[in-house]
Amino acid sequence: QVQLVESGGGLVQAGGSLRLSCAASGRTIRSYAMGWFRQAPGKEREFVADISWGGGSIDYADSVKGRFTISRDNAKNTVYLQMNSLKPEDTAVYYCAADVRRFGRNHKEYGYWGQGNQVTVSS
Repeated sequence: QVQLVESGGGLVQAGGSLRLSCAASGRTIRSYAMGWFRQAPGKEREFVADISWGGGSIDYADSVKGRFTISRDNAKNTVYLQMNSLKPEDTAVYYCAADVRRFGRNHKEYGYWGQGNQVTVSS
């Protein structure tokens, strides 16, 4: 099975940028479709973006489209989420997820999750 560890979160002012990384170990991520989700206090986990096994198909939540970019480097066994033009409403714990099948926006179906990484955007 694959283990996932997120990094790169932190505190940033509105309008700033952060890049999250999700490093995988145990298995090559070439076999996994990958997703990013986030959860704010008191809210349900929500879809941010996902990417197919080879990176040729990508989907974004409307709330982040045009500001966030998901990418993957299978040689480095890592998935990234570049976040630009951050807004206070982007504040949440961000999680990466993986599964051999592509579940897209359906977080309940993903089999593997990272521990989460806090992103805080101040106004």
